[in-house]
Amino acid sequence: MKTISLFLVIFLMGAMNGTFAQSLQPFKKGDRVVFAGNSITEAGLYENYIWLYYITHFPKERLQVFNGGVGGDVAGQIYARLSKDLLAKDPSVLVVTFGMNDSRYFEYGDTTKTAQVTRDAVDTSYASFLKIEKELKAHPHIEKILMTSSPYDETMQNKDNYFKGKSHTLDLIARFQEEAAQRNGWGFVDLLHPMLDITYREQQKKPDFTLTGPDRIHPGSAGHFVMAYFFLKAQGLAGKSVADVVINTEGKLSRSENAQVKRVQQKDGGISFDYLAQSLPYPIDTVPRVWQNNQIQQDALDIIPFIQEFNQERIAVEGLKMGNYALKIDGEPMGTYTAEACSKGINLAEITHTPQYQQALHLMELNRKHRELEAKFRNYYWVNYDFLQEKGLLLADNAAAMDTIMKHQEDNGWLKAKTNDYKEVVTPSTRKQLEKEMQSLRDEMYRANKPKKHHISLTAI
Repeated sequence: MKTISLFLVIFLMGAMNGTFAQSLQPFKKGDRVVFAGNSITEAGLYENYIWLYYITHFPKERLQVFNGGVGGDVAGQIYARLSKDLLAKDPSVLVVTFGMNDSRYFEYGDTTKTAQVTRDAVDTSYASFLKIEKELKAHPHIEKILMTSSPYDETMQNKDNYFKGKSHTLDLIARFQEEAAQRNGWGFVDLLHPMLDITYREQQKKPDFTLTGPDRIHPGSAGHFVMAYFFLKAQGLAGKSVADVVINTEGKLSRSENAQVKRVQQKDGGISFDYLAQSLPYPIDTVPRVWQNNQIQQDALDIIPFIQEFNQERIAVEGLKMGNYALKIDGEPMGTYTAEACSKGINLAEITHTPQYQQALHLMELNRKHRELEAKFRNYYWVNYDFLQEKGLLLADNAAAMDTIMKHQEDNGWLKAKTNDYKEVVTPSTRKQLEKEMQSLRDEMYRANKPKKHHISLTAI
């Protein structure tokens, strides 16, 4: 441990100052992307928000995103299930994130020992990471990405789960993650510091603001969306429009980015045309998805420029006479806009009743159903690695394992909550049915995500 601590002391003094920014390549057609992490990953939100972006924006480039999270995991536990859980999914891309649990919790109760708690936590996490690193080096065909934890909100106005000094420990873990990515030439995504910047900025205006929730630890739907936003930015995808079309009243098409425009016609001072975008708008959820957290995905739009950077389906018509114009798509009214607004451009992605947005909402629902089925498998792995492993019954899938699980129903609340899912997955017939349903959902997502041709008109009122 002394050599690790010495390494950290030398390195950490100057790290995380923006010296390393390993650019990430966007996922490509055929990729199998596994996100390995703890309960924040197990929740299945941020990685599915990322996947939904690819489903809507790149409809012809089919890929699959896997949830590889297990609640409570530290780096050592991720290492323990690398081969039989994570690598068993045959990833072409593996994203590894840890730190929230590695940085510890109640150990910070005695403030005289904070420095020692931090040192022990970082050293332990780093030693475990070195095992992960060694194993992953044996798989050169896999693209590796290290991602920091989301923040522990140490500054929110809440008396619960306050562990003074935990944020600093998380920062130190993030520093060695960055250094490891740099020396290995792996990808690196920093969620911790950009999310902390947002937290501090917003808490200046509203002291009870948080990207996590009541427990300071687990992000709500908005926090998960912010995580997805920073990951997509790291992949260089900001600025890629859903579509960008500019037409003048003479019918001249001066811009048609990621879209086809045909049969432009002028009539009664207005204009109409056939329109086929190559992408769909990104749908925004308005329902809380994290237990005991009322955040919704839409809340994040107040604090990140996702619409401006990732969700622009712009239609502009220049040269219209002053006045108001009715926008219709396939004959259905979408809204009324001034000539000036039409000239600047209307972002169709913000109109939630367009046929293309409704198509995207259907994809969001399919993605949600897939996430819920996948959660059953994550609960199966939790039961194995967080309960059965210490009983010598890891992945036994037999009567002895089931008997042991049933004996501890009343003394282990987490186990009890996950037992029904375990039973489904461990039973060959129901497991096969679950896998069939998930495959069907994936097939349907990539059937239903192909943009359709629409007829757009702007008519003077």
